[in-house]
Amino acid sequence: MDVVASGTVLGAKPTDSPDRVRAILGSDFAENSLDDHSMWRDYGMAEFFWIRESPEHPWEGHHFTLQVHRLSHWGGSIVTSSIRDRYGRFGRRLRFDKLERLLGKRGVRLEDVPDVNTPAFTQHWQPASQVSVMVFRAYEEWQQRRRGDDRIGDVYAIYSSVSAEEVARNRERHGRRNAR
Repeated sequence: MDVVASGTVLGAKPTDSPDRVRAILGSDFAENSLDDHSMWRDYGMAEFFWIRESPEHPWEGHHFTLQVHRLSHWGGSIVTSSIRDRYGRFGRRLRFDKLERLLGKRGVRLEDVPDVNTPAFTQHWQPASQVSVMVFRAYEEWQQRRRGDDRIGDVYAIYSSVSAEEVARNRERHGRRNAR
């Protein structure tokens, strides 16, 4: 709830430097890069992404993603200790209806947004924090359900920053239909 309401992970913003994120989330991460212009750090469930013009330029924060779907396979052990220390144990699932209800009690509302991943997923956006919540909605015909797989109604991922412009493009491109 705090991530959706604040647009941060324990106060780490999507625009923060790698050093600032490490100071907040700790040094237990895997660092990945495809080239000299992009990098991401995987903190288990949380991932932070950076870009830069060239190796001579500093890293600029781009976005973060909470890979909530990883909980269904690894449980709370996938969550970095800094997040567990703050919030305690994590279950294997985060149900969207529960998240939406609890956010509503805090006065935090989500807007449904049409998404390219429909019908398998729905997208829900919080304008003030610019956070988006992707929810698993349907199995593809080719998928076979396995133990630990996501269930319909599970939060799949939470990510930031999703701008109003991006939401407007999705609405124009994918229609204003109700995403649920």
